[in-house]
Amino acid sequence: MSRVIGRTEQQLTKPSEPETLMGNFFSDAILAEGLKKDSSIHFTMATKGGLRTSFPKGNITVENVFELMPFENELVVLKMSGASVQKILDFIVKSSGQPVAGLKMKIKDKTATDIMIAGKPFDSSQTYNVLTYDYLANGAEGLEFLADAIERKNIGKKVRDALMDYISDLTRDGKTINTQLDGRIVVED
Repeated sequence: MSRVIGRTEQQLTKPSEPETLMGNFFSDAILAEGLKKDSSIHFTMATKGGLRTSFPKGNITVENVFELMPFENELVVLKMSGASVQKILDFIVKSSGQPVAGLKMKIKDKTATDIMIAGKPFDSSQTYNVLTYDYLANGAEGLEFLADAIERKNIGKKVRDALMDYISDLTRDGKTINTQLDGRIVVED
């Protein structure tokens, strides 16, 4: 558990609102690993409540990853209608932001605006492949509507393993975790 698998340039703080370093790191990591298994994924969605700790600045150990994700959650891809994706967007608005990757939006007057998914404007007539994990896909944390997915596919990877593989790949490539806030969810007055 004390084996160092990577380093971070700054402390990755626990999610609050609307966007945080830990939320961005987590979402980017599972998106990168998910895309290795399914290149049709458009975006990822997690919840602030699912991220259990922060990462300290400096060395990241196996134990740090287990503390962040102590559960045996599996990554799943949900094929969702545009109407169901709108429910995800509404959930993100209502909860003042959630960890996402591949999705950018603004929250103005309690409404999602300027929505971009996989670099393209959101189109409610399209279907989207959303990467999340089984606990959320089963309807936890107020996400009952995720059960309305057109299709559900387990991609055969635990969330924790995806995080460790992502960090290990960065380290092998001579890189550190250097997550930034990049405006994926912006609240406008």
